[in-house]
Amino acid sequence: GAMSVDSIMDLSENVSKLLEALQLSHPHELDPRRSRGKKKALSLNPITWQVPRIVDRCCTHLETHGLQTVGIFRVGSSKKRVQQLREEFDQGLDVFLDEHQSVHDVAALLKEFLRDMPDSLIPRELYGAFLSTATMEGQAQLDTLQLLLFLLPPCHSDTLLRLLCFLAEVARHAESSWDPEGHQIPGNKMTVSNLATVFGPNILQKEKPGEKDASALNFEDSAAIILVLQRLIEHHHSLFMVSPEMQCDVLRRLFQTDPDVIEHLLRRK
Repeated sequence: GAMSVDSIMDLSENVSKLLEALQLSHPHELDPRRSRGKKKALSLNPITWQVPRIVDRCCTHLETHGLQTVGIFRVGSSKKRVQQLREEFDQGLDVFLDEHQSVHDVAALLKEFLRDMPDSLIPRELYGAFLSTATMEGQAQLDTLQLLLFLLPPCHSDTLLRLLCFLAEVARHAESSWDPEGHQIPGNKMTVSNLATVFGPNILQKEKPGEKDASALNFEDSAAIILVLQRLIEHHHSLFMVSPEMQCDVLRRLFQTDPDVIEHLLRRK
């Protein structure tokens, strides 16, 4: 997942099949009118938006059915059902998540996928750089985080943005509210701080899961991870927005060095 699917023609057959297993998709391709229970193998969809199906479908399901679920991501799930869902995604099946799936099972599946990625969503070589932003303040902190986000491979960047948008939506429903008729709508109690505490260790990993000392984070690192993820959730929209000035600068440089890339981008747009 650390390379652009634009270069798929340059991959060896083995690497190509490995990339195909990621089942990349665009969220707009998901058609709610598809018949339930229809499971067939899926093929790679090499388009700009590079988000693994399992992430997008879990997020979409939880946005539809789980925003009012109290303690989402903290309540236990069925290990058997989560394992079954995981195996179906692993086999490349067209897994359809709807109201019949438990919110807590889907939430657990999403956390497991992020935790068990071969390379964490924020690559391990950038772990120290991201954590160093925890000691910064104000605009300097946000500017540094943005530059670090620009270093992420496309698949990691797109997937992180999809996840952060989802987490921000969950946090917006943390407190109880009332509908127009005066009925109380329960909040899920998952604030930005709570979500950062749950997801931080899965997104920012110093060691691979299962390796020695992988879970032995010191207090300073744990606190920094939570703070950094809080900032990413709170400011994800502006952090992933490239300024017009920077875009023009990049395009000018590309026009001088790689005009073919400019032509490719214009065709795609």
